[in-house]
Amino acid sequence: MPKILIVGGGYAGFYTAWKLEKWLRKGEAEVTVVDPLPYMTYQPFLPEVAAGSIEPRHAIVSLRRHLKKTDVVTAKVTKVDHATKTATITPEIGEPWQYEYDQIVMTAGAVSRTFPIPGVADEAIGLKTIEEAEAIRDKLLTNFQKAANLPAGPVRDRLLTTVVVGGGFAGIEIFAELRSFATDLLKNYPQLTIDDTHFHLVEAMGRIMPEVALETSHWVLKNLAERQAIVHLDTQLQSAVGGKVELSTGESFESDLIIWTAGVMANPVVRSTDFPIEARGRISVQPDLRIVTEDGSVVEGAWACGDVAATPDITGGGVGGFCVPNAQHAVRMGKQLAKNLVASLRGENTTDYRHDNLGAVAGLGLGIGVFQSGKFALKGFPAWVAHRGYHGLAMPSWERKIRVVSGWANNIALGRDIASLDNVTRPRAAFEEFASRPKPAAPAESAAPAAPAPEIGKPADAAGPAYADPADGSKAAEPVDAPAAAPAAKKAPVRKAAAKKAPEAEKATASE
Repeated sequence: MPKILIVGGGYAGFYTAWKLEKWLRKGEAEVTVVDPLPYMTYQPFLPEVAAGSIEPRHAIVSLRRHLKKTDVVTAKVTKVDHATKTATITPEIGEPWQYEYDQIVMTAGAVSRTFPIPGVADEAIGLKTIEEAEAIRDKLLTNFQKAANLPAGPVRDRLLTTVVVGGGFAGIEIFAELRSFATDLLKNYPQLTIDDTHFHLVEAMGRIMPEVALETSHWVLKNLAERQAIVHLDTQLQSAVGGKVELSTGESFESDLIIWTAGVMANPVVRSTDFPIEARGRISVQPDLRIVTEDGSVVEGAWACGDVAATPDITGGGVGGFCVPNAQHAVRMGKQLAKNLVASLRGENTTDYRHDNLGAVAGLGLGIGVFQSGKFALKGFPAWVAHRGYHGLAMPSWERKIRVVSGWANNIALGRDIASLDNVTRPRAAFEEFASRPKPAAPAESAAPAAPAPEIGKPADAAGPAYADPADGSKAAEPVDAPAAAPAAKKAPVRKAAAKKAPEAEKATASE
């Protein structure tokens, strides 16, 4: 039976496996998905998770629960040698092993791309994982709790200052959602006003959201300004050391929450393969999603799609001639790849991937959004409804859809939950604080061994018998000269005193 190895369980990998389960006949192939995480993250929901509008677990899809016929391996693929069709699988605990395959699908996705700006690696947080989104939410809530107990001043300003770097879709969405969340929080903190909160977005280019029309992006800027959220265009972050944000314009301020959304890059695992890599670090593929060499030759048994692949956009709408790395393409590529892979196994023709962009939709906080499709644009509440409608339907499986939509309904009726679970990063802290521990043992008194009892018939101050060393089994040690031996005393207290002096006598002998 042919073995199909899928490297990565994100959008593209999950949908490839999901559709293979549907279209493969029983016994036609064996499918294995390898990913270090046991779930797929629906990344368009990360801003809403950070803003408390969606519960974190509702924005992920369990691989084992929804891939019933697929072997799910929670580990990393650290090397692929397609020449021998073997992959090295490395678990978090245990020894790596070699996996032999017949067909391989590279869908390892993307990771945050940063620049060597001082302080970013130490102070900032990304927005690519569900854990990051949850941490951002808890950090914002915890900072409000701390700031409410402080007088106005630099410390409180730092706690209430949020900085987002990057003005693309992800950056604008997280920026606007957090601004909406913070404004909503103020009704629970009478000690604070909207003037006490500070939100800054830093964008190196002269505009935001290049996926929408310039007019639409101007409307977004105006809306954010009305909500006291500052956008710095044509501005670069120069330093974030110690939480002090320094901009290329000369402005500087301190922040306790710095979020980096200024770019992504293909998962570095592609460098540990023998597949052709293009200039931007992605695997080269042809329109039917087969991996190809530099001269256009097909690499048999190898496929790739999603953020890790440089996929030609045959509609002509892609940047640089390639499909943009977003969820809309990754989901559809996964479905098309599964169809082509099944067709290849059956000796049938494959189909090129083609998808005309449906448009771009973004949520900017409760009741506010934008939608752009060609020259048509929606703004405000209608666009927000379109945003939730589209992504609610796009969430895989009815089980996940129901959880997300019911959560939205609960929030409308009951409001967002504003309890911070920041201490989840140290779950044993409360237990350790009050746990009883055994008392430390009292230090033993250092004492020299007591002098042996004198032989019968000898005076107490005479030298004792010579004893063999039990450690090495020698017959007998040389007798100790009487003058060098500590005199034995008849009474215990005297013997203890002599014993305590013994180390001093040894030190004196050593110094001589």
